[in-house]
Amino acid sequence: MTDHPPVCDYEGSDYQASFWDSGGRAYEDRCEAIALKRLLPKSGGLLLELGAGAGRNTVRYAGFERVVLLDYSITQLQQAQARLGNSGCAFGNHSDRTIYVAADIYRLPFVDELFDAATMIRTLHHMADAPKALRQVRNVLQPGATFILEYANKQNLKAILRYALRRQEWNPFTLEPVEFAKLNFDFHPRAVRGWLKVAGFKVERTLTVSHFRLGFLKQWMPADILAGLDALFQPTGALFQLTPSVFVRCRAVGRDGIPPMVGRDNISSYFKCPECGHAPLKTVGRDSIPPTTGLKEKTGYLACPSCRRKWAVKEGIYDFREERNE
Repeated sequence: MTDHPPVCDYEGSDYQASFWDSGGRAYEDRCEAIALKRLLPKSGGLLLELGAGAGRNTVRYAGFERVVLLDYSITQLQQAQARLGNSGCAFGNHSDRTIYVAADIYRLPFVDELFDAATMIRTLHHMADAPKALRQVRNVLQPGATFILEYANKQNLKAILRYALRRQEWNPFTLEPVEFAKLNFDFHPRAVRGWLKVAGFKVERTLTVSHFRLGFLKQWMPADILAGLDALFQPTGALFQLTPSVFVRCRAVGRDGIPPMVGRDNISSYFKCPECGHAPLKTVGRDSIPPTTGLKEKTGYLACPSCRRKWAVKEGIYDFREERNE
């Protein structure tokens, strides 16, 4: 484990278009939608979507009053804006429901115990220090909050067969992660459960997903039918996990504390300085307008009164990746 793990950056990538829209992943997308529907609360207040990308799953969180989309890539968040609409922010309230934040999961820029739910779908597999990332998520969740985590399963049936036939070197039964490509990791289910427990989560339900992720099956059978069959097998995740993808629903436990003093219409009160941890941050813009005025394309920054760092806000995206240049 490292103090500053490397970050997987999708800046400039056409991932949504090439992988999902035209990449033959309709089956996987439908399977994930089924799993999310089974695991998500029907309603809630403030949800954090970690690794939101271009907003593929955001529409599935319709029961929540507000969704914060977090990704390291500005271009991915811009694609999400084009799909979902611009964001509510302290410099122009284009939408009251979606907020866009560019930040590093290892250095989340939110005050503690802010969110009552979070999701991390197809994101943990890019984490070189998964336990550290999970601890960060726990810090920003309220006690009792729901956390939906998806991870790539090292102990999947294909890997077991390949190992048995000596067609791969790494052992699918050992607990350490395997990096099969740069910043792409598979994890053992028992290791993930252990990290979640240490971070302060209790696993409530496990679903196995993408049981039929085979090219010839996806070509031969319509995606809706194949996903329907997958739905029948997803609950077997409570007994064993042999699929390439595993979903778990967790509950944030312990740490009963004082809820943060934030206002729904004061979005800047959600944030802390990711460098020194100070909150609140000061909103600085051309007109220092309140968030409910609806003025267009206001830009500015959030300033930390403690360490004096400045974090840019531009075109509806809060950018906490690097300090703002003057």
